[in-house]
Amino acid sequence: MNLKRKISTIYHTKEVRKVFVLSASVICLTASVLSLQSCTETNRELPYLGQHDEVDGKKIYHQIPKFTFTNQDSVAVTQDDYKDKIYVADFFFTSCPTICPVMKTQMLRVYEKFKDNPSIGILSHTIDPRHDSIKVLHDYRERLGVSGNTWQFVTGKQDDIYDIGEKFYMVTAQEDSTAIEEGGFLHSGAFVLVDKNRHIRGVYDGTVKDEVSQLMKDMELLSSKEN
Repeated sequence: MNLKRKISTIYHTKEVRKVFVLSASVICLTASVLSLQSCTETNRELPYLGQHDEVDGKKIYHQIPKFTFTNQDSVAVTQDDYKDKIYVADFFFTSCPTICPVMKTQMLRVYEKFKDNPSIGILSHTIDPRHDSIKVLHDYRERLGVSGNTWQFVTGKQDDIYDIGEKFYMVTAQEDSTAIEEGGFLHSGAFVLVDKNRHIRGVYDGTVKDEVSQLMKDMELLSSKEN
């Protein structure tokens, strides 16, 4: 090998080694960042939302009360159906001309992701029980392509639905004849994340894709901590 080729070989060998060392450093740094992010995500704690009391030094957190509603198959749905489950609650009506179609499109993402997980549920309350009969809810659910027990659509006495929505889920749910463009009702587009002890752990805008993506991450986090 002549001197010129030898110098060229040494040069390129050194350059390859530099690239290899640099690449290895980048890989290590990336792995460290991902590991840190994973650790941070695992250790992240969801807050308890709503007012709480303190009794004998112990915090008593805001809690969804006992309830009884009727689902799309004429079956009673109570808090016992969500024992040992986390669930997402929302309020809607089938004839809603504004945000409900967007909310249901986003909730379908949640349903598709968790429909085979028996420890997770979805509970949608109609705020228009006069129109949204059991048959209407049944047909609406079928049009969405929902089956099984994961996602329940419930009706009941209007006052009971409004009461639990505004006082306990902390969302807007009311009839308003002046809300013509909204179909005669005012309601929140919120998706409310509830833990196994019926404590609210998150509220998300069900009309915003990124917020619903965060909801699903928080559902996985909460489920992993409570199982």
